[in-house]
Amino acid sequence: MNPSQLHLLRMFSYNRDEESLKVLKEALFNYYCQKMDEESDKWWKENNMTTEKFEEMCSNIHYINTSKSWI
Repeated sequence: MNPSQLHLLRMFSYNRDEESLKVLKEALFNYYCQKMDEESDKWWKENNMTTEKFEEMCSNIHYINTSKSWI
């Protein structure tokens, strides 16, 4: 396990109720959403991306999302 995983395991050992788990999951979700937004913004700037260029690029991608939940 990596250091982040070990730290989370230690944190979970103290959280005994569902509300604590819910709050922790929400915090992790928000943290990774922020990181994804930052990386996305960086990618758009580095690639001089426009909406038109992005839509053209996406029109060539065939993706099916079978997931029912993001968390």
